[in-house]
Amino acid sequence: MAAPADVAMVTDRLGRAPRADFEVVVRDEAGAPVVVLNAPFTADGTPMPTLYWLVDPGLNLQISRLEAAGGVRDAQAAVDADALEAAHDAYAAARDARIPSDQAGPRPSGGVGGTRIGVKCLHAHYANLLAGADDPVGRWTADQLEREEERV
Repeated sequence: MAAPADVAMVTDRLGRAPRADFEVVVRDEAGAPVVVLNAPFTADGTPMPTLYWLVDPGLNLQISRLEAAGGVRDAQAAVDADALEAAHDAYAAARDARIPSDQAGPRPSGGVGGTRIGVKCLHAHYANLLAGADDPVGRWTADQLEREEERV
C-alpha cells in the first residue's frame, strides 16, 4: 500500500483516486511518482490487467501524441514479434505471481496493456520498460520520445 502522500500525488496526477492499491516503483528527479505497480485487483475485486501504470502527466501527453500519430501501428511493425510475445509473457507472469493461488473468481489476463498479441498501449509498454522490464515496444517508444526531444 502506498504512503498517503503518494496516494495524494497519484490522485492529482490521474485526476481521480486510484482504483487499486499500488506502490511507486519509478520516481522523477524531484521524487514525484512516474510509474506505479498496481495490485492485481481493484478495491472492489475487479481484475486489474495493468501491472505497471504511467502516471507522469508530461510523459502521458507525449505518448498520447505519439499514439495519435499512428505510434501503435508503427511500433507493432517495428518490433520483433517473438520479443514482443516474450514481453507479454513476462508481464503476465509477474502480475500472476502477485495473485494468491487460492484466488476465486475472475483473474486479470493478457500481457502488457491487457493484450496477449500485438501492441495495444504505448503508455503501458513504456511504464513496463521504466520499471525495469525488457520491453521492445517500451524501447521503441523511448527512442521516439528521444527523437522528438532532439527535434524541439
